[in-house]
Formats: sequence, structure tokens, C-alpha cells
Amino acid sequence: MENENLTDVLKKIIEKELKNLSLMMPKSFAKEIVNKISPQIENIIENNGYVKRSKYKNLERIIDDLELRIKELEK
Repeated sequence: MENENLTDVLKKIIEKELKNLSLMMPKSFAKEIVNKISPQIENIIENNGYVKRSKYKNLERIIDDLELRIKELEK
């Protein structure tokens, strides 16, 4: 599962669980909680070996550039 999708799923679960709480509290309260814990969830996901698509694409670009440099140096 992609990191972004996993993060979205976790956010939806948290929002669902906080829905009952938000009925008693202002709606902005639940959104604020999700926004505060979202970076922590993303760190947990990354620590388990998943990376964001943007990070993966960036690393892939760097690898391609390095491989090109190596090929040029070998000539």
C-alpha cells in the first residue's frame, strides 16, 4: 500500500473515531487534533519502511543521475 494512501486511510479512521467526540466539541477541534497527529503518523509509517511517492520519485531521479554519471566516467 502506498504511503499516501495509508496515511489517508489512517486519517479517515481517526476522523471517524473522533466524530462522536466532535458532536460534543466544536468541529474545528477534531480537525486540529488530526492535523497535529498526522505528522506523527507519517513518521511511524516511514519508520516501518514506507516512503511517500514524492520522496520515492526524488530518490529514483537521483539514482538515475548517478548511474548516468558512472556510465560517463567509465567511458
